[in-house]
Amino acid sequence: MPYPAHRFSVAPMMEWTDRHCRVFHRLLTRRALLYTEMVTAQAVIHGPRERLLGFSQSEHPVALQLGGSEPKALAEAARIAADWGYDEINLNCGCPSDRVQDGRFGACLMAEPALVADCVAAMKAAVEVPVTVKCRIGIDDQDPEAALDALVEAVAAAGTDAVWVHARKAWLKGLSPKENRTIPPLDYDRVRRLKARRPDLFIGINGGIADLDTAEALAAELDGVMLGRAAYQNPGLLAAVDRRFYGAEADTDVFAAVEDFLAYAEARLGEGVPLQAMTRHILGLFAGRPGARRWRQILTVESHKPGAGTEVIRAALAALSARGEGEFVAGDGVAA
Repeated sequence: MPYPAHRFSVAPMMEWTDRHCRVFHRLLTRRALLYTEMVTAQAVIHGPRERLLGFSQSEHPVALQLGGSEPKALAEAARIAADWGYDEINLNCGCPSDRVQDGRFGACLMAEPALVADCVAAMKAAVEVPVTVKCRIGIDDQDPEAALDALVEAVAAAGTDAVWVHARKAWLKGLSPKENRTIPPLDYDRVRRLKARRPDLFIGINGGIADLDTAEALAAELDGVMLGRAAYQNPGLLAAVDRRFYGAEADTDVFAAVEDFLAYAEARLGEGVPLQAMTRHILGLFAGRPGARRWRQILTVESHKPGAGTEVIRAALAALSARGEGEFVAGDGVAA
């Protein structure tokens, strides 16, 4: 099946893009592709599937990111995920953490394009939904020209539907995962050259994209853009995505989105989910608006208290309204 026109996506981020985060992001953008946190293939096969894979139907289109390097296990995990209803299966070839390296997956797979191709081929044979790859431009002392081409050629031959490229190297020796998100220099031109070389393949770009103006400019040259920290820390910018990338007539009303999230939170509270597990994802919503600090403060302090309910969110909204002046434009402000 042809890969959909996912011009905008929110990156998979460990400990951030859980099901509560994704529901909130979906309330802000109806069209963007959302990704789960990375889940290992072995966890999918042997672990608690409802906790690891469960998601709301409102999240579609939603992709599961898998970690692993065993073709048979990845194929089984992909089949399970497709049966759960995921719209895409993505293979992580970009995470630089020590734990991921120890498991022989993530960015270290940049050094083994033939193995990655075997993994992709096995997953493609197991499912009908798109199978994609997210990678870096290279690792350690690799030449990004040769390394990225080698990986992309291998996975394209194996049938991958898309490649999302974080336009930095990953230094597996000497930099922490946090440092790997900022210290290696961005090289958007390398991704542009890849697209020029492979006009037939969906090439999306990720890394350091902090605002929608930059995202739009990159989307004009490539097939898709993926925002990570900026979308999480300043989710208000997602309210303009459907208009700017998909032709919607207007931005999403962020206050209406909060009201809808209140209903979601109320339902989850009834299932025993603590309020803080949900409010942590909405702290940056009003970045750039007068009263945003008070909004964050109320949510941060009050959500942790025993028995905290949705009245905390309403109190934060009231404080915001009392402090706010003038018109608020969704997506104004910068990521924290």
